[in-house]
Amino acid sequence: MHTDVLIVGGGLAGLSLADALHRAGRDFVLLEARDRLGGRIKTAQLGDSVFDLGPAWFWAGQPRISALIERLGIVRFDQFSQGDLVFEDERGQVQQGRGHAQMQGSFRLDGGLSALTDALFGVLPDGCVKTGQAVRKVKLNGDIVKVHTKAGDEFTANQLVFALPPRVAARIAFEPALPVSAMQSMDDVPTWMAGQAKAVAVYPTPFWRDEGLSGDAMSRHGPMVEIHDASPMDGLSGALFGFIGMPPAARLDEAGLRAHLSAQFERLFGERGAQPKALFVKDWGFDTFTSTKADHEPMYGHPQYGMPKALANLWDGRIVFGGTEVAREFGGYLEGALEAAEAAFEQVKLR
Repeated sequence: MHTDVLIVGGGLAGLSLADALHRAGRDFVLLEARDRLGGRIKTAQLGDSVFDLGPAWFWAGQPRISALIERLGIVRFDQFSQGDLVFEDERGQVQQGRGHAQMQGSFRLDGGLSALTDALFGVLPDGCVKTGQAVRKVKLNGDIVKVHTKAGDEFTANQLVFALPPRVAARIAFEPALPVSAMQSMDDVPTWMAGQAKAVAVYPTPFWRDEGLSGDAMSRHGPMVEIHDASPMDGLSGALFGFIGMPPAARLDEAGLRAHLSAQFERLFGERGAQPKALFVKDWGFDTFTSTKADHEPMYGHPQYGMPKALANLWDGRIVFGGTEVAREFGGYLEGALEAAEAAFEQVKLR
């Protein structure tokens, strides 16, 4: 199957680029390795409520995502931030009133962030998005890029856009081989949040609000180091989510981890905290389409993202990188995915 632009990666960046190409009348195909779209955007559903297991927030001052949400008619709402923060010290001793919600001023989407990727998919032409197509090998054949997938399919294109983490792209075989400097640059770019794990506990109501708590908690005892209110906008249920601070190697016993999570929710929020209707755990560190072993190393700050010089103009511009990790201004964020897709569109537009 031949197309003008072949996009590898069906997360926010890839879907945004596909949308831009479609609106410009360009021919494209999007390949996604998973059996679902969204990439690091992933939601869980319980009844009529939806909960983010990946990114959940965006902020004022991020113009691309605000404009996209408005264009697609998706409803945003303020992150709940009223009430006191709960603090747990190194010994597991809990104190209330140690500050206020940290995420005040951030926004979430009604229906979770998958509402955004679902809406983008919904405006694309039928047949242009193919899931279950993990790319195994990329070959330059004259002026054409040939892509082989693990499903046994072959696609050809004039240009190829990697709308995924550079470290994930580095696991693909290239023929002829890319320069050593390019491969090293791909390996050197840390994938934002790839080594993280997240827990979401769902309750009949956001009971902590009635107790004057914001749902925010900070812990030096763990396993969760940071917790926030994740209740849906419709108020049909309550939810708390936490970032798990244990290293990936310590998270292998999921049953034991769940027991520790329940115990921590009880310490922080009382007996009702230990009785969720559901407890979802998503460990991104072991998601092979997001994380590599290098991403298991702790990240102590936000990396300085941007397009590495070694990744520019590969195969005379036939290979383009367009995931959030190559965005200069908002790298790593949802806004960065849109920024990178915007830059990738400008590159493919020039050919």
